[in-house]
Amino acid sequence: MAYDLKKKLVIAISSRALFDLEEENEMFEKKGLEKYYRYQIKNENKLLKRGAAFDFVKNILRINRHFDDKLIEVIVLSRNNAATGLRIKNSIDKYGLDIDRAGWTAGTLISNYLKAFDVDLFLSAHEEDVQEAINVGIAAARIIPKKYKKKGKRKDVRIAFDGDAVLFSDESERIYRKHGLEAFLKHEKKNARKPLPKGPFAKLLKVISRIQKEFPMEQAPIKTSLITARNFSTFERVIRTFDAWGVRVDEAFFLGGVEKRRVVKSFKADIFFDDQDVHLDKTSRKTPSAKVPYRR
Repeated sequence: MAYDLKKKLVIAISSRALFDLEEENEMFEKKGLEKYYRYQIKNENKLLKRGAAFDFVKNILRINRHFDDKLIEVIVLSRNNAATGLRIKNSIDKYGLDIDRAGWTAGTLISNYLKAFDVDLFLSAHEEDVQEAINVGIAAARIIPKKYKKKGKRKDVRIAFDGDAVLFSDESERIYRKHGLEAFLKHEKKNARKPLPKGPFAKLLKVISRIQKEFPMEQAPIKTSLITARNFSTFERVIRTFDAWGVRVDEAFFLGGVEKRRVVKSFKADIFFDDQDVHLDKTSRKTPSAKVPYRR
């Protein structure tokens, strides 16, 4: 019987998001595929450094220890040629990451294969792949390549989300951009009892909530937080939306324009998803952060 991924939380990640491959990527862009290929083969046993999403992946895989049949699947999907993947495989083994599946597309768009693997979340440093994934309805974000200090072991995984254009559609945000704050607040008050339309990460939040329900609330191994620039006057519609979706968010912060960076840091997020560079440029200094593009 074939291995079924449909009941898992499936995270697809590019090799450049999992490991620090910025120097190798620069080599590829400046010297071409052949030089890059030879370098990777020559250094196949040289351990790669942790990438921006490494700790998030390592921590979320730890959740499988709670289950006889693992609930979290991480799949490496890379544009690399398969032959260059040996160094990636060796580093995964040396770090002890429980990753059993991988795909190497040799330059083909990774978005072509995401639905074949029932992917719930795709993380990549490659902007085009992320955009195409969003376009076909997969929760995807471009990880911002940064180096972070190794974190100590923690019992839970912490994921922070922006609201509009991430968990929710960008419908309300478009009203704000076009007509201003007063029109936005009036619209939200008028529609307070009407659930917000789903954004690209709504389905992911539902999958996470399904895992959370396997545990008493205080013992759930995944903690979530909504960290939004909305002000508190829009609280009712947001909370009624989560109730209508049958999901929970552990913590919620309605900042009303206050800088997000310190709140994200205080939550101790393993990763933060937002659609705005103005926030991500600051949060990514201390917290792995990823940009969610608009669907085209």
